[in-house]
Amino acid sequence: MPGISTCCLMAEPLAAALDRLAPLTDLIEVMDEGPHLITDTSLFESYTQSFTVHAPFHGVNIASLFEPIRRASVQVTAECFRNAGALGAPVVVHPGYYAWEQEREAADRQFQASLWDLEHVAREYSVNFWFENMGNMNFFNLRTPESLPLIRDTGLVLDTGHAHLNGCLREFLSTPFRHMHLHDNHGKADTHSAIGEGIIDFVPVKKALERTGATAVLEMKDFPSVIRSLKVLDGM
Repeated sequence: MPGISTCCLMAEPLAAALDRLAPLTDLIEVMDEGPHLITDTSLFESYTQSFTVHAPFHGVNIASLFEPIRRASVQVTAECFRNAGALGAPVVVHPGYYAWEQEREAADRQFQASLWDLEHVAREYSVNFWFENMGNMNFFNLRTPESLPLIRDTGLVLDTGHAHLNGCLREFLSTPFRHMHLHDNHGKADTHSAIGEGIIDFVPVKKALERTGATAVLEMKDFPSVIRSLKVLDGM
């Protein structure tokens, strides 16, 4: 069975979210921002679960053409790496975005500078990190498999809902990936719906997970959707 992201319980404090998820799974992904921002890693000492950490992304852009913003985004992500290192947890990172098509090449150069910085920090804290493919939002990096060379050999987090929105889930499933975000939609909006409540065919998704041995987490916006998804997956 997959793990579960704390994304489904963002209205609750992190400690309460962990207590609700722990009986359901051996793997929890912490959405490291807002009410679940990790400020004290001792909170995790009483849990036997494994963890992954989703780095902060609201207001963060590691591909920003504004160098102070790029550097600050790297600094925020580096702090996440420090905490993840203490937990022995890999980190999911968003690959950034640009504002105008004419800025894409410059944004790619900024991304590469950030990637070099993050690789250095990851070595310092003995952390693995992977980049997540983005949804159907203009000017976001890593929307399709054709963009994979941008992240070099860092590793991919395959988000099923995002790939479906871009019409390339099947192509992404045939590429190497290290981790997966599981959620459903109807191909128009990034609803993070329960599995079976959209139009994604999760049979090939499950086969790809079995083939690769990658980890996976349910990333729904509410707790009841997680429970419904677990029941659907259990029946597959």
